Amino acid sequence: MDNDYFSIDAILAENQKIQCTFKVDIPDMGHLGGGSERDIKSLAKVPIPIWLAYIVLYSDWADFSIPTPFGARVRNALKAESRSVKLSGLVGAGGLWYGFGKMIMDILSDEQANEISEVLTKTFRGRLTEVVDQAQHFAALGPSGGGSSGDTSLSFREGLDSTERELFALAQASTKRTKRWYEGNNRTRR
Repeated sequence: MDNDYFSIDAILAENQKIQCTFKVDIPDMGHLGGGSERDIKSLAKVPIPIWLAYIVLYSDWADFSIPTPFGARVRNALKAESRSVKLSGLVGAGGLWYGFGKMIMDILSDEQANEISEVLTKTFRGRLTEVVDQAQHFAALGPSGGGSSGDTSLSFREGLDSTERELFALAQASTKRTKRWYEGNNRTRR
């Protein structure tokens, strides 16, 4: 995912919220927490979007903890069997788990960022084969390939991150084009 100003995926990933614990009182900014307080008090825990967290964290006004989608519990589940984890459910409607992880890496220390990077990379590699296999399988079945295949395909795609969904669609389209090409060449040889 690009950190491009015009990238919709980057915008959506930067809009994910992280829990910040403020070190100092911040006057007239209580609305950030969504409450009725006028000020943010020291030690207050406020979920704020990453695009704002950059400023708050680099100004040393707050600290943050690694969000749940990248916590020890999720990492352990990914290590055990990365294909069984529904990444889209970890970060909300957009399913931008990889993009959110990249944004988190940008604000972590090098050691922590490397750890998150390793999780992202291993997860992507561990799931890629399954994404492509499933895309080819459902593309080969075609529109009349069994009543529940469409439901199964939809269920599988719902658990994917948006990046994986894009790859799924590309692999499926490629398989369909290859099948049409092969069938077209078979007819001309007969």
